[in-house]
Amino acid sequence: MFKTLTTLGLIAAMTLANSARADEWRYAMEEGLTDPQGMYATKFKEEIEKNSKHTINIYPVGALGESADAMEQAQAGLIQFIDQSPGFTGALIPEAEAFLLPYVQPTDPQEVHKYFKEGKAVNEMFHDIYREHGLELLSVFPEGQQVVTTMEPFRTPADLAGMKIRTMPSPLLLETYKAFGASPIAMSWGELIGALKTNMVDGQENPAIWIEAYGLDNLTKVMTYTGHAQYTTAVMANADFYDGLSDKDKKLIQDATAVALDYILDEAVKMDEIGLRKIKETNPGYTINRLTDAERAVFIERSKAVEQAFIERAGPRGAKILEQMKKDLVAARAN
Repeated sequence: MFKTLTTLGLIAAMTLANSARADEWRYAMEEGLTDPQGMYATKFKEEIEKNSKHTINIYPVGALGESADAMEQAQAGLIQFIDQSPGFTGALIPEAEAFLLPYVQPTDPQEVHKYFKEGKAVNEMFHDIYREHGLELLSVFPEGQQVVTTMEPFRTPADLAGMKIRTMPSPLLLETYKAFGASPIAMSWGELIGALKTNMVDGQENPAIWIEAYGLDNLTKVMTYTGHAQYTTAVMANADFYDGLSDKDKKLIQDATAVALDYILDEAVKMDEIGLRKIKETNPGYTINRLTDAERAVFIERSKAVEQAFIERAGPRGAKILEQMKKDLVAARAN
């Protein structure tokens, strides 16, 4: 009897120890700590460490190799969390390129909040798709509205003819700027500034905060708000790691995710405003254009060719996602 009680006591003690065990988790991303991905990661880390004994080590851009290297480590379970944009994950998950499609996401801040918090495509349809690749999708969030900087102004596809526009290395982004009338060139971020200085490219797209932070307004003459896209990124966990967690730790992660998402949705809007304000202050002669509804309508019509290219890559499931994203956009605007 004494032996049985002792054994039960040991088991209980071990169970208690395991439940209180402090784990160290690794989190990789594509940006620095003061950039949107870093701000989200920092808030996520704060929530995890405030509400548990676990700790999170954040690895900024380049710390664990290139984007493809970090994703391989995440899928292998060497990294527990990873933040990576669809521009890079599209090669692995073709359906994720839906976030690169023009004119299927809102740009108004209130509409953006509803779209990413409540949209069915973002919050339901992608979960099983990421799971197929060993990833638990935690959240998708925008880092800011994509704005096009060029040497010459444009308001029509004809104006873009012959302009060499740099895009991330994504086939769908190349299709987008071809449809818009430009001559796109896929290029890594590290090559962009040199390419602008040497006229290898005539322009590029990025949120205003990035344009200001890296002086891209000083390397071009015009910034155009086309209203065509958000720069979007996704936070994921290794699926096996996540499945092996206790219910308590799963809830911990989901709660931290919700707090970090609310935080970055507000901060991204502020950063956009700050970036634009600084450009106006430091570069008062810089031209800032916004396409009218009628001008945007021409680009929206041309986007149908990009949607078709996406469907050919992503198949029937991609077509359903695109359809739902359009419904979510209508719902966000209706509110």
